[in-house]
Order: sequence, then C-alpha cells, then structure tokens
Amino acid sequence: MAVQVVKPRIRGFICTNAHPVGCDQNVRDQIDHIKSVGSPKSTNLNALVLGASTGYGLASRVALTWLYGAKSIGVYYERPADGKRTATAGYYNSYALRKLAQADGFFASDVNGDAFSDDLKQETIDRIKQELGKIDVLVYSLASPRRYHPRTGAEHQSVLKPIGEPFRGKTVDLTREVITDVLIEPATEIEVEDTVAVMGGEDLEMWTEALLSEDLLATESTVVAYTYIGHELTWPIYRDGTIGKAKEDLEARINALDAKLSSALGGHAYLSVNKAVITQASSAIPVVPLYISVLYDIMNAQGINEDPIGQMGRLFSEHLGSGLTPVLDADRRLRLDDRELRADVVAEVARRWEEVNTENYLDLSDYAGFKRGFRNLFGFDVDGVDYDEPVQIELV
Repeated sequence: MAVQVVKPRIRGFICTNAHPVGCDQNVRDQIDHIKSVGSPKSTNLNALVLGASTGYGLASRVALTWLYGAKSIGVYYERPADGKRTATAGYYNSYALRKLAQADGFFASDVNGDAFSDDLKQETIDRIKQELGKIDVLVYSLASPRRYHPRTGAEHQSVLKPIGEPFRGKTVDLTREVITDVLIEPATEIEVEDTVAVMGGEDLEMWTEALLSEDLLATESTVVAYTYIGHELTWPIYRDGTIGKAKEDLEARINALDAKLSSALGGHAYLSVNKAVITQASSAIPVVPLYISVLYDIMNAQGINEDPIGQMGRLFSEHLGSGLTPVLDADRRLRLDDRELRADVVAEVARRWEEVNTENYLDLSDYAGFKRGFRNLFGFDVDGVDYDEPVQIELV
C-alpha cells in the first residue's frame, strides 16, 4: 500500500492530483451541513445518482442519504490510485461517502465507468435489481467533455464557444493572475452539434428509457437534471453559446420525459436551475472564474452565498422529497439561482464588472476565496488537515 505526503500539483485550472484526507473531510463537512438541515426521515427511498462523485451530483447524494435515509447507487468515472499517482478527487469523495454512509447505517454502492455506454447502463441495471429494487429518484449530474455515442460509435467533443459572432470580454488568467482580454471565435455547426451530443439530454433520455423498459422506476418517481442560466455577462459564452444549445436540448427532453413519466407512473421530470459554483469545469470557462470571484464577494457579504451542498440541501428539503410540492417558474423549472439573480446582486456585479482590472480585482472580488475553493475541490487547503502528514493514497 502506498503512503506519501501529498502536495497539490496545480497549474491554471488543472489539478493533477488529490488529497484523500482532504476529500474525506470535504464529504464530512457536507454531511454535517445536511444534518443541520434536519434529521433523516424514514422513507424507504431508492436513489440513482449519475455523475455522483463531485459537485452537484455528490451533494445530491449526500442530501438524499442524510435527509431521507435513501439507499443509493452512485455512477461516476473516476481513476483509482496507481503506484505513486493519487486517485482523482471524485474517487476519494465516493470512497468517503460510501464509508460514512455505511457507518451511519445507510446503504451506498458505486458503479465506476463510462455512464454514456450501454455496457455501463446494463451493469447499473443489474446492480439496481440486486441491491435496490425500483428507483424513486434519478439524479442526472453528468459533466464530461467527451462522449462516445453508444449507437453510432462516433466520438463527440464538447466546446466552450459562442455562436454566430466572436466573443470579446475580460477574464482572469489563472496562471499569471492578471485580468486579460479574451477573444473566442464562434463555433462551427459541427462543434455545436457535438456539444449538444455530449451535454444535451439524449443520454438522460436513454437512461430513463432503459429503466422504464426494465420496470425499474417506481410509481410517482422523480427525475431531476441540472442547468445554469446566470448573469447576462456570461451569456455570450454560456447561455447563448454552445453549452446553452446543449441545455436547451436537455430542457426539451426533460419536458418530454415529464409527460411520459406522468402518464406511465404518475411521476415527474424536472430541471433545476442552480447558481454558479466553483468546479473544475466552470474554472475552464472564460469569464466565469472572474465572474464567480466578483459574485461571491457580493453574496458572501450579504450572507446569501451557497455552495453545492447548500443548494442541494435546499432542493431536497424544500422542493423535491417526501410530502413536498416543488415551486416552479413559468417554464416548469426549479429556480435555485434566485439569490444569484436577485436584482441588487445582479446590479452590483454589473457595476463592479465595468471597473475591475488587474490593479483592483483583489479589492472588487473574492479571488482568494475562488482559489481556495478550487483547491478544496481536490482536498487541499481544507481546514483541519495536516498536509505534512503522510497519507495512504490507495483506498479500495
């Protein structure tokens, strides 16, 4: 078994290692937050979480387990430790969740592999039959840059690009830590199609159809997927860009699935619009790291900021769960981005955005908090962890 002192290896928005104890503490902190929301209800709930190892997927699984005592299977694609190389953060997160859930008397099981593939879907279906029975809640939180289509074998690569016109804006260079101008050329038609194929709703539709065909969705079951709208500053590269087209596809398929589930099982499919949070994916999107840094400074000062576990605690304690009636907007969407898009917050972000530059961005934003939040994703800079202490990196 490999024991080593693990120090972060970070450049820009890439971190190539993770700290197992820091990741464990992150999961414990999420559990503690959910325990502060309320005691677990005895519901006999079964949950399948697709994309369960980080971000909103991990937080969803924590919330469902410690709010409702849910039995869960988490699906993710993560790398275990190999020799001197640590596992990925998602691997350590999932190991910690499984261990802590079992210690508290809850059932948690994992499937590690390509969730887009038919083989992985079948393996998961077999596990559901063996371990759970019918699924009450299906959470779809997959975030991948690439998809090999299970029907055609084609490789689809998503891109972060505007559509129609080049995008010009400001962003923070995470390597040099200066504010720079960015120019991104518009996506080609093929790039738009590929991004929709990766990040749209087809795969969720395939999962739901597979579960329905095996009679593995319970009566009144719920399907929920996640999306983002955000401040208009981000729209050219997000909402109006390639990712936005993928999210439009996801929303259309969610509404079609809702009609199907309602007719067949009295169930529903929902789209939850969540707030901007720090993830490795969001850190790679031009504009977004600077936007989040400014946003967080404002929301933290007002005491209204939320990380993924805060958002998912609110989703599953106020909208989706035993005895709850979800509050939807005019387009049938759950709006957990209500605090981010509050009028005073939006106006203050816009005011600061006009002024922010290399000389003043540390005063106008919480860039230090963004950097720490990014390192936290990989188990680094976590309170209470001794990073000079050798740790076991091979966890199975």
